[in-house]
Amino acid sequence: MANKFPGSGYLKVPFLAALVLALSACQEEQAQQAAAPQMPPAAVDVVTVAPQSYQVTETLAGRVTAYRVAEIRPQVSGIILKRFFEEGTRVKAGDKLYQIDPTLYKANLESAKANLAVAEANAYSARLKADRYAELSKKSAISRQDVDDSSALAKQAEAQIQAARAAVQTAQVNLGYTEITAPISGVISRSNITEGALVSAQQATPLTVIRQVSPVYVDVQAPAIKVMGMKKEDVSPDVSLEMQDGSKFAETGTIQFADVSVDEGTGTVNVRSLFKNENRALMPGMFVRARIAADNIDSAILVPQRSVTRNPDGSTTVMMVNDSNVVEVRPVVVTRAVDDMWVVTSGLSEGQRVIVSGLQKARPGATVAPNDVSANSEAK
Repeated sequence: MANKFPGSGYLKVPFLAALVLALSACQEEQAQQAAAPQMPPAAVDVVTVAPQSYQVTETLAGRVTAYRVAEIRPQVSGIILKRFFEEGTRVKAGDKLYQIDPTLYKANLESAKANLAVAEANAYSARLKADRYAELSKKSAISRQDVDDSSALAKQAEAQIQAARAAVQTAQVNLGYTEITAPISGVISRSNITEGALVSAQQATPLTVIRQVSPVYVDVQAPAIKVMGMKKEDVSPDVSLEMQDGSKFAETGTIQFADVSVDEGTGTVNVRSLFKNENRALMPGMFVRARIAADNIDSAILVPQRSVTRNPDGSTTVMMVNDSNVVEVRPVVVTRAVDDMWVVTSGLSEGQRVIVSGLQKARPGATVAPNDVSANSEAK
């Protein structure tokens, strides 16, 4: 049969050549792909889950209280002649603070001494008379009544000496009170009076106030149920503080005691702790946040917070590496934060490996190269 397309035999040759070239190019590309190096598994840091013991802490608002407070009031009346301290400075117990005009009290002391001398002279005369009457009564030269009267007068004179001596002592004490001294060591506040002011004994308004601020107390109002737990468990007595600006106070305090009564209005108990306050950064009246141990948990699973992902629905998950080094997503339940860690109550068990670094390179089902790190160092 004759070919209907003249020259068709010539068309088959270019087509076959193109097909051969295409096949060759495809084989060459496959060979290049086979020869290309494979990407290694992504490197991730993991922590191995291990139960551990930790203390549950409570952060509560607290107020700083001076260790000791002394309100300085005069014990005698008079005019203030001089002030001997600088406001806001430290004073020591026994330092002189004010001087009250002592003129009147010196005169009272001298008068009391004179009265004592008179009483002693009268007592001397009364004793001599009583002794003479006693000798005369032996000779029946005097009545018994006269003897008794002279003896009574001698005893009255001795009593007057005791009264006079007490008056001298009182006058000396009052004279000493004209020098007002510091009863405790501490920081003295501003003076409420100036030189020339008239003060009276035991007046309501203090002349000034001294506060001992090293050490200091920090009082917190803790829920009664928490205080009961603290007493049942062997918790640490250490207390740490956070200042109002969010910074941590360098020192660690110690719980001194908890009140034995509960505030009926708030249901709280006052817990007092003691801080050395060596740099005097804590001032009486200042508000702070105190962290106090409330309970002990023997076996708990903690993971770094950065390893936990919170989903839009509120659930939480972690990415973990199984025994085949394959990434898995695991739902977990977390409760409280402990520093930079989360406490996991369900979803993880001992020995499992949780990814804490390289999460952006890990995909569920992908094989990774895990690198074990410490959970504590990772939390830092």
